[in-house]
Amino acid sequence: MKMAQFYKRSSLMVFAVLLYLGANAQEQKSELWSNVRVGGGIGLSFGDGFFGGTLAPSVVYDFDEKLSLGVGLTGTYNKQKNFYKSTIVGGSVLGLYNIIPQLQVSAEFEELHVTRKYDNQFSNIDNNYWFPALFVGAGFRQQNFTIGIRYDVLYDNAKSIYASAYVPFVRVYF
Repeated sequence: MKMAQFYKRSSLMVFAVLLYLGANAQEQKSELWSNVRVGGGIGLSFGDGFFGGTLAPSVVYDFDEKLSLGVGLTGTYNKQKNFYKSTIVGGSVLGLYNIIPQLQVSAEFEELHVTRKYDNQFSNIDNNYWFPALFVGAGFRQQNFTIGIRYDVLYDNAKSIYASAYVPFVRVYF
């Protein structure tokens, strides 16, 4: 009889300790996730026989009110009727630093896989390659919204998916 009481009490104590540890772990987990912000960008382009769309989700971790580091994904599809189509997928590593609350500087390394297929009377070329970009940028920040410009220090006119080494950006994080 005493052994049954011992097991009962021991089981209750183990259960209580597990509840305490679980609650403490939940508190630590929510503290971690309270510093994580999710955001990114969406882009659509329409024109005379042209369609382009980009989806670029990203997540950053705020170490404090000035420094954030994160990762992102990028997916883009472009098509111009009777001329070309391209698919671009890749990822990036991003660092953000708020010099003052309204001024944000950034550095971002991006690696993209580019598939281009030209289908016109001048060219019938297929391109399939990986291409890096290393951006440094600055932007005006208002709460979760930042608008600015970034410069690709690895820009290559023949291979880059961007029309120029200077690329405007809009970032939104929640």
